[in-house]
Amino acid sequence: MTEPLHLVDGVVPKHQQLRAILTELVTTRLRPGDMLPSERQLCADYGVSRITVREALGQLVSEGLLVRTQGKGTFVAHRPARSRLHIASFHEDMRRMGLEPATVVLSAARAVPPAQTAERLRLAPQAPAYHVRRLRLADRVPMSVDDAWYSAELLPGLDQLDLQASLYDTLARHYGRPIDSAEQTVSAGLAGEEIGRLLGIPGSGPVLKFDRVSYSRGDAVEHARSWYRADRYELFMGLHNSSPSTEPVRGVAG
Repeated sequence: MTEPLHLVDGVVPKHQQLRAILTELVTTRLRPGDMLPSERQLCADYGVSRITVREALGQLVSEGLLVRTQGKGTFVAHRPARSRLHIASFHEDMRRMGLEPATVVLSAARAVPPAQTAERLRLAPQAPAYHVRRLRLADRVPMSVDDAWYSAELLPGLDQLDLQASLYDTLARHYGRPIDSAEQTVSAGLAGEEIGRLLGIPGSGPVLKFDRVSYSRGDAVEHARSWYRADRYELFMGLHNSSPSTEPVRGVAG
């Protein structure tokens, strides 16, 4: 931090002056998870009352820039990773946002999928598929849980490959099956006990739920369900006016 200056009486209230100073500090010079000086220290640094400090901090907490932890202090909040609706692997998406991706494989097995998945993958009755469950992390923080099925007929031996790596890269390089289209729905929901435990949030915590079928050269190769932490991940989309006869665009993300 640069040498703090005492705030002055004027048209702009002192808590607004302090809020502007702290906003610049947490958005340009501190990193998510860094702790702010104590309220007492801020009072001394800027020559203001405890009420003024609490007013400024309270505004930044309500705006999501800061988070208070009981008994520990006030910290810079982790700002959500923003993803555009597009086809990309988790690894590619996180690296584009400046985050380091990692994967923990929870389970991988060859099994007969549920009827809905078999239908979406266009599998014959009782045909097996690969069931892969993975926990995805960004900068070592849990971001999502992926529960996906892959066509065993089109992707033989998938369970023997490195499932911690980007599967989209594996499909393209090992099988010559790049993902070239997908259909996806996104909805809001609660994590539930198991997903919440994996993501490190309460079962009542909010998540974004994705349901996606991915295609390669017209063949359905993946049916995936994902649960993303709503406090760490958000979607961005551009909107354009179109005539009523235009078919709506379906957003996709991998």
